[in-house]
Amino acid sequence: MKKKPTLADLSLSKNLFSEITLLIEQSKSGVQIYANSTLTMLYWHIGKLINDDILQNKRAEYGKQIVPLLASQLTEQYGRSYEVRNIRRMMQFAEFFPEIEIVSPLAAQLTWTHFIEILSLKTSEERLFYAQLTASEHLSKRQLRRKIATKTYDRTELANFQIGVNSIIPPNVFKDPYVLDFLGLKNTYLEKDMEEAILRELEEFILELGNGFAFLERQKRIILDGEDFYLDLLFYHRKIKRLVAIELKLGKFEAKYKGQMELYLKYLDRYEKAEGENSPIGLILCAGESREQIELLEMHKDGIMVAEYLTELPPKKELEKKLHALLLEARERLATNTRKTKRQQLQ
Repeated sequence: MKKKPTLADLSLSKNLFSEITLLIEQSKSGVQIYANSTLTMLYWHIGKLINDDILQNKRAEYGKQIVPLLASQLTEQYGRSYEVRNIRRMMQFAEFFPEIEIVSPLAAQLTWTHFIEILSLKTSEERLFYAQLTASEHLSKRQLRRKIATKTYDRTELANFQIGVNSIIPPNVFKDPYVLDFLGLKNTYLEKDMEEAILRELEEFILELGNGFAFLERQKRIILDGEDFYLDLLFYHRKIKRLVAIELKLGKFEAKYKGQMELYLKYLDRYEKAEGENSPIGLILCAGESREQIELLEMHKDGIMVAEYLTELPPKKELEKKLHALLLEARERLATNTRKTKRQQLQ
């Protein structure tokens, strides 16, 4: 009968298993041997120990064999949390988040199930973005899944391209497009219907806008030269200390919307801005964008962002394709503008 391989047969580092069991025992007893001894940090330290051990042995075959055997012994002693699949997740966790200075504060606010969702993402930029977003917005696992499914990272990056570097709008405040499928709007609706739907689903709308937004008014009345104007929605962003004016448009963006929003922002800046607040900024939500007009108007310099809204969430592949094409286009425009600026500087 063939002898079953043991940890010793595979030249397991003498201290690896004992170090892992010590970590688990200390965690169970509530002894804090690290700055943050949560369950999530315990998993990170286990993953790091295993990764370091495999790296020291420098043999791929060793890594393939040691993980199942280690998982078998840990599962027998501590239960299903240490099955092969979860051990490999711990190793991924330590690999994808190698710096304890970054992972420790995140682990204090995210659960292990949050990190499991994040580990499946492709790039380190995406993983860090969603981890920080979950921490700052206190997202549940369900809310995090929606943020990932609706490509919040890509939509935020696309908005940042429009904002550029010469804008009073800070990065990561807006998205493009906004996914408003939760409003339940059908094929034919009016701006009034959209406003009412937003107020009904205000919590979901603010979640889509992002952390820091607080609702102030709907149809804010502005009187100028004896004439009444009405701003669709007025919010306040606590983090950047700015009033945020939002206009809803049913069709594609039109150049005249720029002047309308500029008027609202100047009014808010003069008559509504409180002491200590920064200048107001504006968001024009349209059913479609006119990207060449938006680029030429350079509205970001006046604190105005234009974004498309989607009343239905497209299939995953369709949304990915759309955002990929838009990001490529945005990067190409940025590269072209950079080349033009450099040529002008050399002349």
